Amino acid sequence: MPVPLPIAIRTNPMPASHRYTDVLPRIDALCEGEDNAVALMATIACELYRIEGFDWVGFYRVVAPGKLKVGPYQGGHGCLAIPFDRGVCGAAARERATQIVDDVDAFPGHIACSSSTRSEIVLPVIDDQGRLIAVLDIDSDTPAYFGEADRAALEAMLKRHFGKALDLT
Repeated sequence: MPVPLPIAIRTNPMPASHRYTDVLPRIDALCEGEDNAVALMATIACELYRIEGFDWVGFYRVVAPGKLKVGPYQGGHGCLAIPFDRGVCGAAARERATQIVDDVDAFPGHIACSSSTRSEIVLPVIDDQGRLIAVLDIDSDTPAYFGEADRAALEAMLKRHFGKALDLT
């Protein structure tokens, strides 16, 4: 009979104020001069996924009014399509505002792409014309993992890389 493996529990996660110390300068260097939105999304997702406690990182692109489709991501399979009227990603897109959810099971209409996800941060991605082009979705298997330090660091990073003229093809 197989022996069940213990579930890993993070007892001392890295403080949010230190999570981005190494990764944001690396993202800035890798993305310098890049104007293709998909290339930026792929690079950013890859780098952010290296942060301890980030169990899924990806972008959902706006493909039609009121509709998001999965874009570049790291982690297990994401949901393929999300309407603006459902879930945390839909709320971030609809309200054009960052959503921080401490307990995804308590969020009305949460779309469970992974049963292990416990908390989530979703940020709107706005281009230089003020258009919503995507949302950045980061999931954690740890409850209440995200806070205001995450919001500030990630919003500033997105503005630096997407708040300019972009190639959206």
